[in-house]
Parts: sequence; C-alpha cells; structure tokens
Amino acid sequence: MSVLVVTGTGTEVGKTVTVAALAAAAVAAGRSVAVLKPAQTGVAGDEPGDAAEARRLAGAGVTAVELARYPDPLAPETAARRAGLPPVGPGEAAEAARTLAKEHDLVLVEGAGGLLVRFDGRGATLADVAELLGAPVLVVAAAGLGTLNATALTAEALRSRRLECAGVVVGSWPREPDLAARCNLADLPVAAGAPLAGLLPSGAGALPPAVFRARAAHWLSPEFGGVWAGAEPSAAGPAGPVADSPPLLRIPRGDTGTC
Repeated sequence: MSVLVVTGTGTEVGKTVTVAALAAAAVAAGRSVAVLKPAQTGVAGDEPGDAAEARRLAGAGVTAVELARYPDPLAPETAARRAGLPPVGPGEAAEAARTLAKEHDLVLVEGAGGLLVRFDGRGATLADVAELLGAPVLVVAAAGLGTLNATALTAEALRSRRLECAGVVVGSWPREPDLAARCNLADLPVAAGAPLAGLLPSGAGALPPAVFRARAAHWLSPEFGGVWAGAEPSAAGPAGPVADSPPLLRIPRGDTGTC
C-alpha cells in the first residue's frame, strides 16, 4: 500500500497545490493516483473542494474523494458541530485510504489545517490517521519568517507519535524571496529533521492545468517523483532545473553568507 499523508504547518501554506503537484508528477510517471480529503471545511453546496482542485490541476484521471463537507471555514470538529453533522473519525479516513489503495498506485491524504487540528470530539487528528495507516507524513511549510518554529513543532509532534516525517516542502516560494526565506532553505530541513523535498512557486495554482502538469516535477525532489535537485541558500543563481523559467522559481543572487 502506497499512501502519503500531507499536512501543513497551518492554513494557507499550499497543501492543496502541493498535493496536486505530487499527483501530477506521479501520473506523468505512469502511476494511478487518488486524492482523499477526509474533512473539507469552508466550502458549501456544489463549490469545488480541495480534492477537486487537486484533480483539476493534476488531470481528470486522478480520483478525488471527499468523506465529509462542512460549510464553516473552521477546524473539522468545530465545523461539524456547528453544522449538526457527524464528524469524520480517523478509522473512517484510514479505511477509505485503504480502499483507494487497492485500486491506485498512490493515495494522497490531505489534512485540514495543521497536523493536530481536531477531527472529532474525542480529539482525533490527522496524526491518528497516519498512525492507523502506517503512512509517512509530508509537511508543507511557509517560506519566510516564523516558519521554522511551526515546522519544528510539527516535526516534534510526529516524532512523539513515532510517525515518519518524509520531508518538508515549501508550498509557496515567493518570486522575490527575502533573506529569511533564502536562509530557510538550509534551516527548514534542520527544523523538520527531514529533507527539503521541494519548492512550489507562488501562484502555481493559477497556472493553466496543462502548464502546471508539465512543470510539477520540476518543483519536487526525486523521492517524490520530481527532478528538482535542491539549492543551497548561498547559491549564486537560479535553483534546480527550472532556471530557464524566472517567473516560476528563482533563487536571487545576493549575499546570504550570514545564513
């Protein structure tokens, strides 16, 4: 069973776009992919949720599954309670992932918010889902100031539960990264105790889907189906194999010796 759980250090750090890039890279490599969103919050009616957005970007061949939807943009347990709807438990989420894994080469399970956001009244979290599945967890982090503490706390929570941190991805790399962001290229793997597994350019989710699919592998390390070779913060030029695409991903020239 090949299941990867994707969490973030908080909200709006680029989890869904990262999931879409992982799915696109896997599909390009000939693998069948399913995206599972156990609890979708902040979306009502027929609006597309995160799983549908990942499928839109990665391709219609990706299977997208939601287990529950709650209209308020809150933690799943709170949103479920306010909506008068049953919450999604970790057992239900894990069983759905196992079922999808029977027919897909890769199942990507995207959490809501951060790792320890409550799923139900008993305090179950995405970490419990990962534990039931025996699955590694990929952490999506912000680029700039403040991200190291959030990343270290997430990694510490994973270690305390004996869960594997598979890597850390910067979910939205700015077009003009400041000193903190550049230094974080070296510091994030230390905070996470895991490799830097990719940088997704800011605005990647707004690219035409065909362009997104063509470029997704260039944002991820080989361990995750990509070809990105990483970059040291002291690098005097563009990072990785997308140097010919300045609007997408470029580490600026400059003195980062203080990092």
